[in-house]
Amino acid sequence: MAPSTPCASSSQETITPLPSALPSDETEPRLGELLVAEGIISEETLQYALDVQQRTGARLGQILLARGFITHKQLFCALAKLWGLPFVDLTQRSPEPDAIRAFDPYTFIEYHFLPLSIQNGVVEVATSERPNPQTIAQIKNILGDVDIRFFVTSDWDIDRAVLTNFREVILDTATYGLYYRDPDESAYTVLTPIQFFSAIIAILILITVFFFWPIPTLTFLNLIINIGFLGSIVFKFIVALAGAKYETAEPVTKEEVDALDEESLPVYTILVPVYQEANIVDKLMENLLTLDYPPEKLEILLLLEENDTETIQAARQANPPDTVSFVIIPDSPPKTKPKACNVGLFLASGEYLVIFDAEDRPEPDQLKKAIVAFRKGDESLACVQAALNYFNAYENFLTKMFTLEYSYWFDYMLPGLDRLQLPIPLGGTSNHFRTNILRQLGGWDPFNVTEDADLGIRAATNGYTVGIINATTYEEANNELYNWIRQRSRWVKGYMQTTLVHLRHPVRLIKKSGWRTSMGFLFLVGGTPLTFLSSLLLWFVFLFWIVFRTKLFDFLFPTGILYVSMINFLIGNGLMIYLNMLAVVKRRYYRLLPYALLNPIYWILHAIAAYKALWQLITRPSYWEKTTHGISQVSEQTPT
Repeated sequence: MAPSTPCASSSQETITPLPSALPSDETEPRLGELLVAEGIISEETLQYALDVQQRTGARLGQILLARGFITHKQLFCALAKLWGLPFVDLTQRSPEPDAIRAFDPYTFIEYHFLPLSIQNGVVEVATSERPNPQTIAQIKNILGDVDIRFFVTSDWDIDRAVLTNFREVILDTATYGLYYRDPDESAYTVLTPIQFFSAIIAILILITVFFFWPIPTLTFLNLIINIGFLGSIVFKFIVALAGAKYETAEPVTKEEVDALDEESLPVYTILVPVYQEANIVDKLMENLLTLDYPPEKLEILLLLEENDTETIQAARQANPPDTVSFVIIPDSPPKTKPKACNVGLFLASGEYLVIFDAEDRPEPDQLKKAIVAFRKGDESLACVQAALNYFNAYENFLTKMFTLEYSYWFDYMLPGLDRLQLPIPLGGTSNHFRTNILRQLGGWDPFNVTEDADLGIRAATNGYTVGIINATTYEEANNELYNWIRQRSRWVKGYMQTTLVHLRHPVRLIKKSGWRTSMGFLFLVGGTPLTFLSSLLLWFVFLFWIVFRTKLFDFLFPTGILYVSMINFLIGNGLMIYLNMLAVVKRRYYRLLPYALLNPIYWILHAIAAYKALWQLITRPSYWEKTTHGISQVSEQTPT
């Protein structure tokens, strides 16, 4: 079956066998000269592209694509002429199932080819790379000693054809790949049988003990809650102080960024999961174009849900550059961000990979800072996390408290965890990975609703490290209460899931990761939901006593427990207020300083979200509560 050939030259319509000896690039007409001769680009454009090539070392065709001078179709039609091969349009001709069935779909992504048909010992193959002995050997290693006829097609068409023809396989791997690899690493199962029966036994014991000794039991529980609450606060304070000690240190300096040679910069993949974001997708495109990185070395994969036609249409109307590929995620449960990111990981060709959310505005030099950090680190450095902050910090009470919280978390807690060599739970965006290590770790868990935090802990328990870089991505702080509760309850539920997953084998965790990593994980990831859950109970007891001045609770607070409770109330809240004030000073958000005093009120909101999270962990564990973006009335300006 002859392929459709939309290129201008009719001489390319003949199926041409691959020559036994391929001509070298030096003896072929140059791509730029051909494009000029056909009137596709001007001499001035060619000279500009050659100057960029001299500086970056990128391919000429990729430069012209990234800078918007040519289209994919024009590029690959020209390459077909240069290589003496026909062009095939894969939107008009689909590969035959028998031709692709013997291959692992990832082979097509890695080697940039796709078999079209096998007839009478002849294999017709579409390729977006000039055929070379390695490609030929790869095909013959799988199909045997066959004759090969090559056709030229675009890289986009190969990716699209692979996603279409291997839809179920790719979707299954993206959804269940981590579970298939090791069920104990996945939140697909909420409680293992051992965890379930252990919880039942513990509840029965508690009920029995309470039945016979109610007052001592309540007193003991109160003691445990207060000690746990105090321990969590002290832990966070110590870590934040460690971060504050190095607040003037810069993991990556401006001089190191300026010293980077653009020719040495690798291809960088950017994953952007987008769902129901039609109102801000055009702004997303603008933000990504501000990145200070050679556009011809960027691979931007826009991950769009199949049934989200409104956002898909808005993305098309935004007219993104040809460095942006639309990846349509098949509609299937669970409809979560990590599942979409796993599909993106399957297609990623960059040496490094970063995730940005739809509303993100990263600082322009962030990718280069990540490159410097990776080159300064050793091979165990799997990921570096940039800081997150908000451009609408002063909009209302919620955005002000959110900004205080994030400033403290990313400017003090994460640097402190880094300095103390404790596991770092990643944020949902602006985490930069070595792509090969990310694949080794199994990607993201689609059943964990804080897949980022889980991945950070999984990296630590597998012997990898996570670092931080002094770069910031500005986002839109949640400015609406119900929307905030939905978002925060998802985060807390994800921390609960992550705790249950990594505590399935506590002894193995300690042996594999050591006491330092294990205890850091327990205090931070496990302790955070418990702190939120207990805080509301403690506030209720305190306020009940204040209002009614009753001795009803006196048995709960003998002298020792009373002292611990008072420390929690006075010192605990004081420490958290102090840490929020520190964050204000470092970022110079001085107008937010008085709002640090309202931190106890903000914690009550956390507690409400935590109880919602606990309920959903039981009833809808993998349900992803979508946060609505683009509702702020504040323009995207960095707060001052």
